[in-house]
Amino acid sequence: LRDGLRVYTTLDSRIQRHAILAIEEHLNEYKKAFDATWDWKKYPDILKDNVDKYIKESEGYKKSKNVESRDSLFQVMRLDSSVIDSVKNLAKLIEVGFVAINPHNGHILAMVGGRNFRAFKYGLNHVTQIRRQPGSAFKPFVYTVALDNGYPVCFEIMNQPVTVPLPDGTRWTPQNYDLTVGGKFTLREALKKSINLVTVRATQEIAPPKQVAEYAMRMGIKSRVRPYESIGLGTVEVSPLELTSSFTAFPNEGVYVEPIAILRIEDKDGNIIEENQPERKEVLSKETAYLMTNLLEGAVNEGTGTAVRRYFYLPAAGKTGTTNDYGDAWFVGFTPQIAAGMWVGFDDGRIKFGSGDGQGGKAAAPIFGRFMQHTYEDPDIDLPVEYFSKPDGIIQDTICVEMKKKAREWCPQKMVELFNAKYPIGLCE
Repeated sequence: LRDGLRVYTTLDSRIQRHAILAIEEHLNEYKKAFDATWDWKKYPDILKDNVDKYIKESEGYKKSKNVESRDSLFQVMRLDSSVIDSVKNLAKLIEVGFVAINPHNGHILAMVGGRNFRAFKYGLNHVTQIRRQPGSAFKPFVYTVALDNGYPVCFEIMNQPVTVPLPDGTRWTPQNYDLTVGGKFTLREALKKSINLVTVRATQEIAPPKQVAEYAMRMGIKSRVRPYESIGLGTVEVSPLELTSSFTAFPNEGVYVEPIAILRIEDKDGNIIEENQPERKEVLSKETAYLMTNLLEGAVNEGTGTAVRRYFYLPAAGKTGTTNDYGDAWFVGFTPQIAAGMWVGFDDGRIKFGSGDGQGGKAAAPIFGRFMQHTYEDPDIDLPVEYFSKPDGIIQDTICVEMKKKAREWCPQKMVELFNAKYPIGLCE
């Protein structure tokens, strides 16, 4: 303000308004469902810790002149019903981190770092400053590796229990969300329905954890990625910004563009002090990027992300994410023009959603749908309807539904499937 600097950002104020509106519309409704299930009487220790923290961060406590006055104020405030009520409301405030990125140039179009900037201006930016487990929103890295290793989307894996011995002598036994087992699932169906056991078996059979970790880091994950067998279920902690930016390689034909927010800075005389250009690198083939986009379209159209379709009907793809304890809900998705990711949860990690409403498909996906609806319907933005571009290396062929091989005349039920022309067709089993 004093030097007359001009800072040019990538932010689009119209898209920013739509992001804020979508979040408020959804969370104002969603909060009612959560409040109806949360009972502070079951969590006295969590309440006590949050009350103590609130008091110690209050101005009166910080300005107390000596230990005696601080202790006296502390005891009075701990018994003040108005303080306790305020803490109850603040502690169970549903937080959000939302970011929208142009996948073709890396421009950050909108960012919502929290629910209420005026009240929490010194709080965390929940897009850049938190790292949480993304759950199933990390699964696309596993399936990307599988496709790059030459396995077709119709390749089948058993949906059977898995037991993994751990170094400490214990065993890890992952389960599906609905506790079901049995049968074979293609890669397409497994990702669409977010089947945990198939994903874990994929890391054991066709997409090794070390390779999954390498792909995740190549595609934009900056946090440390440990190549454990649980990697496919999202046990790595990531920020919403890095996870969202990693998905941008899918609609951008395999090219990852590092996200940027500041284009340039000029002084009062127009001299350029700083100028930024996005860094670009090819991380996937066009064919793999398109096949993954197609699989993720299935997750939105028929799978765990169908809540998006209550609001938005144009081409879109994405993946939900839910942690085991329902503490974190995610959705990361994209259209041909915009990628957007969101985390929904609580600052106090001990506060959880209930199992009935804590899934990413319920807590986060509707925000994506509302946001895209508002953005694409805005006549001032006037985004054209676009479809994901299929590269020449993707071909279609007819396979037998039961055998998953190239269909012959005696096949009772047939379906059209997509294949990468570089690999043999029909080797789905």
